[in-house]
Amino acid sequence: MSQLTIDAHAHILEMETVEELKTALPGVRFSLEPVDEDSAHLYVSDVHQFPFPRGAWDMEVRLEHMRQFGFDRQIVAVCPQTLLYDLDSRVTLTASQIQNDALGRLVSRDGARFDALATAPMQSPELAARELERAMRERGLVGAMIGSNINGKNLDDPSLEPFWQVAEALRAIILVHPVKTAGADRQKSYYLKNTIGNPLDTTIAAGSLIYGGVMERHPDLRVVLSHGGGFLPYQLGRFRHAWQVREEGKLHLKVSPEDSINRFYYDTILHDARPLRYLVDTVGAEHVMLGSDYPFDMGQYDCVAVTRQTGLGQIQLDRLMKGTIEQLLVDARQAVQRPSLAPVQS
Repeated sequence: MSQLTIDAHAHILEMETVEELKTALPGVRFSLEPVDEDSAHLYVSDVHQFPFPRGAWDMEVRLEHMRQFGFDRQIVAVCPQTLLYDLDSRVTLTASQIQNDALGRLVSRDGARFDALATAPMQSPELAARELERAMRERGLVGAMIGSNINGKNLDDPSLEPFWQVAEALRAIILVHPVKTAGADRQKSYYLKNTIGNPLDTTIAAGSLIYGGVMERHPDLRVVLSHGGGFLPYQLGRFRHAWQVREEGKLHLKVSPEDSINRFYYDTILHDARPLRYLVDTVGAEHVMLGSDYPFDMGQYDCVAVTRQTGLGQIQLDRLMKGTIEQLLVDARQAVQRPSLAPVQS
């Protein structure tokens, strides 16, 4: 008997969405230029991504890969290249609305296989909060993917408080994804910008949310950390020790950081059963969910097989494969039935 699986970390950018963005925002470069049956050049503002995998925009390829890799459902988010935090916030809002509406249409026509996370202009937290609420209430999305930093600003910045308040009230699934990572000048060789830079920036984001007191102030915030939480779960003792011996860590955090660390959610993208087993043993299966990072080259497409190699019991496996993310989906859908929190952006 097969086991239902939900891939909770995947990306999408359909060709029709690129054309909508190009028409609505002629001052920003949007171009998707296929070069062969597998890849394309993607241009977004000043970013050039090559190769950009065909599975990002070709739904037939995506569905075939889902069957091949054993994914029954995916929770899709935009591609990090389209977050556009460095542009004027009104431009980013327009780009966000176009992408969120496209994601809403995907969920409407194929809700049996897809849920979706919104994007929002995080450089303007009030706009971002309103767009998150609009996307969830009007378009049926279940949360948002946000960058690990906002133009170099860490996620504990006080200006982000309006966004956290709305995200908490809506029980939104907030996927923290690395962008414009720290230390990039020292990671230009050997693809270190991804192998080290991405998990590093996720760790900085998590540390900021912990020591900045964001997780403590918002006990119902549902934050998912990409790529197994970066380096965070494997340095839990160091985080705890620093809080015990240094006053800096107590400035905004009055209890051990372990409480916040155990409240995060984590995907399984670790490429090895051994650290994944440690992660589950450390934070609990109810805080870990299957993820692939589809369709990028650092994705873990064998995550179903690797998860089964951990030696976990069936109850824990069920949590990782679907149970953890299913509960978050239920919570988000119930929360949007409550009265509106703020004026909704039209």
